[in-house]
Amino acid sequence: MQTPAPFGYERATSVDHAIELLRQLGPEARLVAGGHSLLPMMKIRLAQPEHLIDINPLAGELGSISIAGDALVIGAMARHNDLLESALVGEHFPILQDAERVIADPIVRNRGTIGGSLCQADPAEDLSAALSALKATATIRSADGDRTVAVRDLHTGPYETVVGDAEILTEIQVPIRDGCGSAYEKVERRVGDWAIASAAAVVWMDGRTITDAGIGLAAVGADHFVSPGAEDALTGNEPTDDVIAAAAAAAASGCSPTTDQRGPAEYKRHLAGELTARAIRRAVARATGTNTEGN
Repeated sequence: MQTPAPFGYERATSVDHAIELLRQLGPEARLVAGGHSLLPMMKIRLAQPEHLIDINPLAGELGSISIAGDALVIGAMARHNDLLESALVGEHFPILQDAERVIADPIVRNRGTIGGSLCQADPAEDLSAALSALKATATIRSADGDRTVAVRDLHTGPYETVVGDAEILTEIQVPIRDGCGSAYEKVERRVGDWAIASAAAVVWMDGRTITDAGIGLAAVGADHFVSPGAEDALTGNEPTDDVIAAAAAAAASGCSPTTDQRGPAEYKRHLAGELTARAIRRAVARATGTNTEGN
């Protein structure tokens, strides 16, 4: 039977208390909420934190989903199922519900948190690609106050982020802009599995012209989960078949997949391009009101 190494346990009562506990306990302390990423790693001793700080009591402080000004604000303790069932999310950013429908299973979605997923920084993590495509920002709090970073800059490498040892991710802000359409596409070995490849597409349109675009990729070795080349191919153009094909080709050529148990690198590269094209078409349909899926 696999068991974690011994660890201490603390229960935070507020965000400030969690930060103080992180400061006191040092860099070998880890926050835990849903635990669906951290605890399996602890069982095989891939992760061996000396202390766990339970932040589930902070759900009231960090668990809301709301509109503030011109942004959708998602608390870091919001659960995956909260996003999936939120009318606000469905109205403004159906891409997030596309992604949530293919994340794990109901048990994980009921307990896992948005902040936990982002901070795990798994290279195949769905929401990192979707939120990067949406050009969202994240607020990180320390004893010195809040700082804001682009979600695209949150991840510095596999399982690594810019969140410091005594800091906590508190919320994500997704800008609400006119003419937006978004969609997420994923291929997996089985329902709810990590992606073999996935693509997120967001377009902002004025008439038939794409004035701005965000393309996110997961599981295919895209730097910071995005494809700048695909975004450049779309921006300033109408979404013709040729333009979409050029964006898909840029997404495929700009990523660096590896061969593993989920498939060969060239297959993943092909998927990156194909899924990008599919996501762009659905995003454009949603932006222009020609979508027939009902969301």
